[in-house]
Amino acid sequence: MPNRAFDWMKQAEKDLNHAEISRKSGDHEWACFAAHQAGEKAVKALHLYLGQEAWGHVISRLLKDLPTGICVEEDLVEKAKVLDNFYIPARYPDSHPEGAPFEHYGPLQSEEAIKYASEIIEFVRSKMAG
Repeated sequence: MPNRAFDWMKQAEKDLNHAEISRKSGDHEWACFAAHQAGEKAVKALHLYLGQEAWGHVISRLLKDLPTGICVEEDLVEKAKVLDNFYIPARYPDSHPEGAPFEHYGPLQSEEAIKYASEIIEFVRSKMAG
């Protein structure tokens, strides 16, 4: 079976672009979710590139599960934790005490989410460049 790592990476980049478009259109909850997806798919791409499978949606854990030879700064793991908080609550009304998801996300959250996803993608890109 061929290694699909670069397919996952291309989709991560496409998801990041979607996040930016959603942010510009004022759909900040979707921007946050798309940024999460970009980060998740990028880290899964790296796992595949390294010949291992990765399951789940928790980016911080996916980063921690990389082989010991891959140095992941704790700061990047902390940024992944921010993105992890957008996986469910940005989409489901029952994830908040009240209000629809779009009422809980604005430009500050989507800007931060896109920034952190971009950093994760750059990290992965640097590890897959060799």
